[in-house]
Amino acid sequence: MAAAAAGAGPGPAEPPAAAPELKSRFRTREGSYRLLGPAAAAASSASAPAGPAPPGPGALPPVRLSVVRLARSRSPPGGAAERSRVCCNLGRELHFYGGSGSGGRGSRRALDLQRPIDKRVYKGTQPTCHDFNQFTAGTETLALLVGFSAGQVQYLDLAKKESAGRLFNEERLIDKSKVTLVRWLPDTERLFLASHASGHLYLYDAEQPCGASSPQYSLLTQGEGFRVFSCKSKTPRNPLLKWAVGSGPLNEFAFSPDGRSLACVSQDGVLRVFHFSSMLLQGMMRSYFGGLLCVCWSPDGRYVVTGGEDDLVTVWSFAEGRVVARGHGHKSWVNAVAFDPFAPPDGQGDGRGDGAEDPPSVAYRFGSAGQDTQFCLWDLTEDVLEPRPPLARSRPAAAVTGEEPPPPAPAAAPGPSVPGLPRSLSRSNSLPQPGGGAQMSPRVPPVLSAGRFATLTLRDPRGAAEKEHKRYHSLGNISRGGGGGGGGGGSNGEKPPPQSGPGSRGGSLDSAKVLGTALCPRLHEVPLLEPLVCKKIAQERLTVLLFLEDCIVTACQEGLICTWARPGVSGLSSQNGGSPSGTVV
Repeated sequence: MAAAAAGAGPGPAEPPAAAPELKSRFRTREGSYRLLGPAAAAASSASAPAGPAPPGPGALPPVRLSVVRLARSRSPPGGAAERSRVCCNLGRELHFYGGSGSGGRGSRRALDLQRPIDKRVYKGTQPTCHDFNQFTAGTETLALLVGFSAGQVQYLDLAKKESAGRLFNEERLIDKSKVTLVRWLPDTERLFLASHASGHLYLYDAEQPCGASSPQYSLLTQGEGFRVFSCKSKTPRNPLLKWAVGSGPLNEFAFSPDGRSLACVSQDGVLRVFHFSSMLLQGMMRSYFGGLLCVCWSPDGRYVVTGGEDDLVTVWSFAEGRVVARGHGHKSWVNAVAFDPFAPPDGQGDGRGDGAEDPPSVAYRFGSAGQDTQFCLWDLTEDVLEPRPPLARSRPAAAVTGEEPPPPAPAAAPGPSVPGLPRSLSRSNSLPQPGGGAQMSPRVPPVLSAGRFATLTLRDPRGAAEKEHKRYHSLGNISRGGGGGGGGGGSNGEKPPPQSGPGSRGGSLDSAKVLGTALCPRLHEVPLLEPLVCKKIAQERLTVLLFLEDCIVTACQEGLICTWARPGVSGLSSQNGGSPSGTVV
């Protein structure tokens, strides 16, 4: 705008260029996906509401959605008794929505995203992420975790109408940086993980206190680019464990469908996959350029997809430990990736594929959403997934650090274990996934049965006194400037990491040194996918992508939530009122 004004000559100014048309329909092999409501509503509903102008979208934490389904006893999936709850953050507010819908083919009413059933406004901090506990969700308990820009994590039970709930890291003694993601451990009532912009990942017990002083840590294990600490305390307290992963913020993490492996992506551009209960590194991958921002697992646990600042989506094989393919379709950073577990099997489309040559069989469908406001769909075909000869220099320890690779860990090495690791975890914003095929767990070290978590008993957090609901909520001690990671340097028993070597936290995976290896193949060394669909669907950057059985849900930074009906779902109706194609929260 400034450049145009500087170069403008005398005469009337040219009218501003019209905004690109937002797409309201796209077509794939199985049929046509349509935006619920008239196409013009997407642009008209994006107008700013009346009143004081809110902060610009760039100054606000990314908009995120969490979805949970509440099924009463003896109610079939998608039945009338099934209800859904949605949580959405925008600025300092949390909005909650409810209704029947998104519960299967038998449900033909969309969630009511026009009229929130509850709303919370926070002072002094902003919600950055949230997650429902799918394992305990019901009519009596509806546990929600909320992470904040000042580093705190709040536990709310929406079924009990608690206004304050419980607060973790309240005094910011554990970590002072922004919470980037919170997730309940799969199929557990009390344990959850919280990642921070400091690059640290913490394991919490919702029933234990955080203590009145900074935690002291002792080193448990370390490896290429990570270290794991336990909290030294005479009495149980949070955090139970602390991971220092990579260098820079830990942007996102995701559990594998079987709950055994944890994939983490960091600002250093490295994907690291851990065996969670033994805390051993199972695999790594380096982005082509810049940091990695998002990660997801395929429904069968065979593949991991990442997106980030290289404008690419990268498909990594968990079983083979190699990059299978990259996808190029975005013109800016990729903010969200997710597999579509409900895509119809290949050959059950609308017949458009009939021709002289049959196309390759489609094995997986996944989607991506980016800063460029574009939504892409990708088909991963069998011919791309065929095993290929390994690239040279595939061992990062020898190639990057010049040292001999460390010997494999002994089978009986002592270490902690987490009780009853789960069968499945929703990947994207706490959505339940359907049962996949056989689970792949290659190179899995033995799960240790004895450790500091062996005495944990999972009890139902009941009996909390109900409090009167308040519109405004203050977390206290949150007006101080956000610094780096909590706990301080040597004051808490954690020694600063060495500058290099396999035990260093950063790992020092220089892109110039690993380019051309299995960690980061060159562009011509792996297949380059083209998107099946690539459409501009918003005016602001996209931050949410969810695949439900009867629709796809997207959301952008200005709070516009859009629902895309799948082919053949003719009875699905929107309840968005004046904003048929979306809701500005």
